Amino acid sequence: MSSFVYVTYIRTTPEKLWAALISAEFQKQYWFGMYQECDWKEGSPWKMCFPDGRVADAGEVLEVDPPRRLVLKWRNEFRPEMKAEGHSRCVYELEQAGDAVKFTVTHTIDRTPSKFIEAVSGGWPKVLAGLKSYLETDIPLKGIHETCQARE
Repeated sequence: MSSFVYVTYIRTTPEKLWAALISAEFQKQYWFGMYQECDWKEGSPWKMCFPDGRVADAGEVLEVDPPRRLVLKWRNEFRPEMKAEGHSRCVYELEQAGDAVKFTVTHTIDRTPSKFIEAVSGGWPKVLAGLKSYLETDIPLKGIHETCQARE
């Protein structure tokens, strides 16, 4: 099994962080212009779209417990070598920690090594830095997005 775990602390509330995670308009501000389409109910289809509407990743909502936990079945859809690795599992965990929220993202796949986990290991820190910055300052980060958009 290959995995990537990232923990950050964001000065916000679990409710505001949850809203940022599931709002397509908010996502565009910190996820390189990308956005997710989903109704955020257990068993629902989920997809991550490029700004032009092409599907980047897709899967299913496996578990939803707002504003504490979200589990997604996740597969890359635009790179054949990563799509061939099959579905991964992505878990978001939100926990109040003083005046911040401890936000943990755990992304795993049942294969070693994994090109997909290698790719998300570079992408998640940028996405989460953008999310943290935007939630705390209301200003999107600039510059780090270009390095991730090159993967398209």
